[in-house]
Amino acid sequence: MFTREHRADTMHGLLFIILFSLAAFYIASLPAVMKLSISPLIVGIVLGMIYANTLYKKLPSSWQPGVKFCTKQILRTGIVLYGFRLTLTDVYAVGMPAVIVDAIIVSGTLLLGVLLGRILRMDRQTALMTATGSSICGAAAVLGAEGVVKCDSYKTAIAVSTVVIFGTIAMFLYPLLYRSGVLSSMSDTAVAIYTGATLHEVAHVAGAGNALDPNDLTGMAATATITKMIRVMMLAPVLVIMAFILSVKKSANANNSEKTKTRITIPYFAFGFVLIIILNTILSSLYGAESVKELPLNSQIEYIDNFLLTMAMTALGVESSFDKFKKAGSKPFILALLLFIWLSVGGYFITDYVVTICGN
Repeated sequence: MFTREHRADTMHGLLFIILFSLAAFYIASLPAVMKLSISPLIVGIVLGMIYANTLYKKLPSSWQPGVKFCTKQILRTGIVLYGFRLTLTDVYAVGMPAVIVDAIIVSGTLLLGVLLGRILRMDRQTALMTATGSSICGAAAVLGAEGVVKCDSYKTAIAVSTVVIFGTIAMFLYPLLYRSGVLSSMSDTAVAIYTGATLHEVAHVAGAGNALDPNDLTGMAATATITKMIRVMMLAPVLVIMAFILSVKKSANANNSEKTKTRITIPYFAFGFVLIIILNTILSSLYGAESVKELPLNSQIEYIDNFLLTMAMTALGVESSFDKFKKAGSKPFILALLLFIWLSVGGYFITDYVVTICGN
């Protein structure tokens, strides 16, 4: 990819994605867009898809390695650096109720997504990617799973699209339910855990948390965000388990198991993600920081990480045409809708029960 004869063309493709990502950052910084809590990652994939369906044929084929580099190496680097947003102390801050609810929601959503995918007769990759996005942390989870599932880029883009649609709906819906009294049977802590455990994107949780408690006077916004970040921590073990299961299934489906050796695809970047969380925890302890935001260079690393993930999303968008979406049909969106209902309704009862049992 970066061999001497292809280096220039690869760099052209890389610079092309960088320019689009810069535009995504600018658009995401506009006041109207910021009010909607739309992250640069989402803007990036939208810009990429607009290009893919208008001017894609004018993209030199020699630039493709640069675009692919963004969907692979840049993506995995971004997932690893995502760990700088978390510490193990965050888990302790909200206690066991949030951990238990998150574990049930993540595992339940993944299993339900796979089951519903079979009922809808969807291809396994699209169903798994859609379920992963709904269960853990939206676009970042989809991007992480892409390296394990090894699906086509357009399937990743479809999964991200479902996250954007239903996550945004939930971001506006939850505060309305809270203010209208529908969630009155739950304590403020329970509502915050419910929000963090069931909304798709970190940005969606931040937006909803701010609407629930604008000045964080009751701690709802902070609790919702920390609950969400615990969910994000579950990305690494989920990817490892997913890689193992997919490898076993691939081996079982081989025509001649004695002659065919199936290598387990180990998502090493997931281990890097965990190591960074541990490092961040140690640094927080050494510096006596109450928040990761107080650590030296943390905000700069987060900015760089957001840009790398935006590059990956933009590159995925560039490889996603509407023709491929038509090929997938409406089933991924039906699946995402069913999972959205499960998260909002099932998540409510699960959170209420767990928090009540734990006495919070």
